[in-house]
Amino acid sequence: MILLGLFLKKTGIIDDNGVRCLTDLCMDVIIPCNTIKSCLVDFDTAEMQACWWILLVSVLMQFVGIILNHFLFNRFNEQQKKVLQYCTIVSNGAFLGNPVAEGIYGNIGLLYSSIFLIPQRMVIWSVGTSYFVSGETTDRKKVIRNVLTHPCLVAVYIGLLIMVTKVQLPEFMTLTIKSIGNCNSAITMMIVGTILANVKFSTIINKSTLFISLLRLVLLPMVAFGLSTVCGLEHAAAGVCVIMVGMPAGATAAIFAARYHSDAPFATKCVVLSTLLSMITIPIWCYLIG
Repeated sequence: MILLGLFLKKTGIIDDNGVRCLTDLCMDVIIPCNTIKSCLVDFDTAEMQACWWILLVSVLMQFVGIILNHFLFNRFNEQQKKVLQYCTIVSNGAFLGNPVAEGIYGNIGLLYSSIFLIPQRMVIWSVGTSYFVSGETTDRKKVIRNVLTHPCLVAVYIGLLIMVTKVQLPEFMTLTIKSIGNCNSAITMMIVGTILANVKFSTIINKSTLFISLLRLVLLPMVAFGLSTVCGLEHAAAGVCVIMVGMPAGATAAIFAARYHSDAPFATKCVVLSTLLSMITIPIWCYLIG
């Protein structure tokens, strides 16, 4: 599916406007429907408790990333430093993590991954933005509004409400949500392919891109695995935590870098290389987790 997206972009069947359209459709409609779909089944008390532990591990991992950003990238120039800091705390979990977690663990994996992404979505619009908007005053009310009303988070609220109240949706609504949600894997993987099509592969490998890829795909998942073990998470919950942390750098890094006049080409290279290498590391982590 990734290769199909690359082919469609290279041949011009999908252009830049098409990619933007697909991305907006995915973030605003398909992923929210997929999240709600994961909540349309019965869960026991243990799985609900696991959601709280997953949320805790996710918050701790965000703090780990923020602390690392204070000293890890000081030797880089200012523009590259911003990109690397952002890539450390923001992964491509929404596009790659959700379909991978669902593919391995089914609906429970999708629910866990949606819960895990909540702190990251908050960080994107707060700490993540602040790395690029240096010297500018950010509108806190706007940040809070963006976080709380993000379609992916609204879907989590709705899904959790359905789980707690055990309300039965009308059959036509359930069928609609499930049908749209089932498009998630195909569309998100093709979007990743369109990102890969924008960069010459001969230019993406250097010490900086390899360093952030090693951090994102190997070192941070090791920390997540340790935290999951300490917290005593059950098998599926621990697996989702490690897999979500081990996702490549978030594609939004290139978007923010371009918008705020940072090093957009460098950001794209970080995203592309970490995405390519994740095709190796993600299966390895899945095997090691069991």
